[in-house]
Amino acid sequence: MRLINKDEINNLESRKRAALINSLIGVKAANMIGTQDQQSVHNLSLISSLFHLGASPAMFGFVIRPDSVARDTLNNLRMHPFLTINHVNSNIVKNAHQTSARYDSEVSEFDKCELESEYLNDHPAPFVKESKIKFSAKMLREIKIPENGTHILICEIIDVHLAPSTLGDDFFIDITKTDTVGVSGLDQYLDLKALGRLSYAKPKMALKWLKL
Repeated sequence: MRLINKDEINNLESRKRAALINSLIGVKAANMIGTQDQQSVHNLSLISSLFHLGASPAMFGFVIRPDSVARDTLNNLRMHPFLTINHVNSNIVKNAHQTSARYDSEVSEFDKCELESEYLNDHPAPFVKESKIKFSAKMLREIKIPENGTHILICEIIDVHLAPSTLGDDFFIDITKTDTVGVSGLDQYLDLKALGRLSYAKPKMALKWLKL
């Protein structure tokens, strides 16, 4: 196996180091975050750092890079703490990836990236109409990480909107039925194929594949 030690990592050119560390984690969820500013300008940004925090209450978090430069999503949420999370599917991969470009704050990524905004169930932040699994949320807390200047945002889930065919009788969401994609590193997108679901793990009990 190829060894890449700490000294080599630290001495890599910055883009190579970013490519290595970002892809090291493996497959991540590809989502777009919808927000708006006080002038009702819509903002849309691609993010791959969402993580589950708990189901009761329903919470998640995500990471935003240091605000040493303008971060429209972070600035919007500081003023207006409502957001939407929108799964990226195979039909809109290029559009979603383009939202990571550095547009001016007064420019809407919905317009520039040819994605349609919509409002659902009176939530005050825009959804991506083309996304097949999406949910609304409210930011509860911002935590700054002093070691590298990043920000962790803690959010609560409000409403979930999804295609009925994805929801099982046990309320498990089969994301493969909507062509949701994953992302490795910053720019490799992957089709997701289900191997199956396994039974609940218990000591001294054999695992079984569950029927889909």
